[in-house]
Amino acid sequence: MHDDLLARARAWLAEDPDTDTRAELARLIDAGDVAELAARFSGTLQFGTAGLRGELGAGPMRMNRSVVIRAAAGLAAHLKKNGHAGGLVVVGYDARHKSADFARDTAAVMTGAGLRAAVLPRPLPTPVLAYAIRHLGAVAGVEVTASHNPPRDNGYKVYLGDGSQIAPPADTGIAAEIDAVRSLDDVPRPDSGWETLDDSVLDAYLARTDAVLGKDSPRTARTVYTAMHGVGTAVLLAAFARAGFPAPVLVAEQADPDPDFPTVAFPNPEEPGAMDLAFAKAREAEPDLIVANDPDADRCAVAVPTADGDWRMLRGDEVGALLAAHLVSRGVKGTFAESIVSSSLLGRIAEKAGLPYEETLTGFKWIARVESLRYGYEEALGYCVDPDGVRDKDGITAALLITELASVLKSRNRTLLDLLDDLAVEHGLHATDQLSVRVEDLAVITAAMRRLREQPPTELAGLRITRSEDLTRGTDRLPPTDGLRYTLDGARVVVRPSGTEPKLKCYLEVVVPVPSHASLPEARTRAAHLLAGLKRDLSRAAGI
Repeated sequence: MHDDLLARARAWLAEDPDTDTRAELARLIDAGDVAELAARFSGTLQFGTAGLRGELGAGPMRMNRSVVIRAAAGLAAHLKKNGHAGGLVVVGYDARHKSADFARDTAAVMTGAGLRAAVLPRPLPTPVLAYAIRHLGAVAGVEVTASHNPPRDNGYKVYLGDGSQIAPPADTGIAAEIDAVRSLDDVPRPDSGWETLDDSVLDAYLARTDAVLGKDSPRTARTVYTAMHGVGTAVLLAAFARAGFPAPVLVAEQADPDPDFPTVAFPNPEEPGAMDLAFAKAREAEPDLIVANDPDADRCAVAVPTADGDWRMLRGDEVGALLAAHLVSRGVKGTFAESIVSSSLLGRIAEKAGLPYEETLTGFKWIARVESLRYGYEEALGYCVDPDGVRDKDGITAALLITELASVLKSRNRTLLDLLDDLAVEHGLHATDQLSVRVEDLAVITAAMRRLREQPPTELAGLRITRSEDLTRGTDRLPPTDGLRYTLDGARVVVRPSGTEPKLKCYLEVVVPVPSHASLPEARTRAAHLLAGLKRDLSRAAGI
């Protein structure tokens, strides 16, 4: 076994084009570190609907140039097999370690395969790449990013020519072509032949961002902004300047790209502590709201001042409802859509406005494919407010739209929290929370899902479960996925393994009727009590 492992490691080393990972792997082989070699050579990173994502390092179970070259070769073969020989592939990348190398390798592989390749001029937000695909008439796009993952990770996200992320069966088709790559020596990689784009694509994207705003709307709300050490700052500042908003006050320590993300444990606005510097800056600058992007700026987080003079992060579901209410007030037409793990409040808002509404599986690859989509969101801080421009979540245009809403409310001496109160009185208080368990061993997740399937709960938090659905069977509206959905009297629970991280995620929602504004404190207390009960009982039922 050891001999076989060493032989595979040496074969990988022999064709590894990267001096860093070659040196790393050579050290492991020389040290005879069997455990570490086994971890890296126990299989291959699986290409799925999220593309690739994993820890940087040598070997087929890590993100590195060898894995990326194989992925690019598989994508190129898939595109040619589906009638896109000679088509254009646009490549974007963030500012993480190795991102520029992976982007260049992808362009070289596409060029070598007879496709045309164009690379964005520098690290830019993911939505700029998603926009560029349709703007340039490309047959596919690749974004090198690990979004909000830890600093040691990187990833590879693939879009097709419609500008949305790949969905089945394209993922399995590409994966099969990747598996068919025998050796890197079989993959032509010229040193030139692709185009490096100038700023005209970015300028076209920025010109489009204005389209999300109402004509002659107020633009007075003042913001504090953090890019979370990512690539959002320059593009967001340019978009805000074009729109005529006051220049955001920057969280200076997090404004410039830094692949080590030195001020945060996880560069995700949802993680505890990630927004501390933004809160500190807001206490000093006293803006109307805080806006944050994740490192590739496709997500948008919002925080607001509270009555006691402190700051509170809005949940993704709260921002999702606020943006929907704002669009309805502007008289937009088209379908509102969200994933099954997001708050059912969007459906209530759409129904009252007489707008079509769709529920999809988790991920923007599904939301973006909804017919006649006008607005889509997901509770994990993802909002698509301009689907004709970007068929994906876009943290830049979402930031513009929420700042416009804050400006409109400010002109009436009201706040985002006031509007949330109004929505609760109109539709019931929709309170959401999440039970999220990060694991070292994925078997823990498998065991929890099996336990819930074999011994399903009949009630949670004292509420009877009126319907249990195993989503692996699919429904009349949804294709199969690994998940469980429980409908309760006045609540809903969805349990699923994360598609991008080693986490089991449980999405909780309770709906409490609110007869009047005076009843809101009591309704909030009731909702908090129910959510705590759901968490407690679900943990017990899942054995986590």
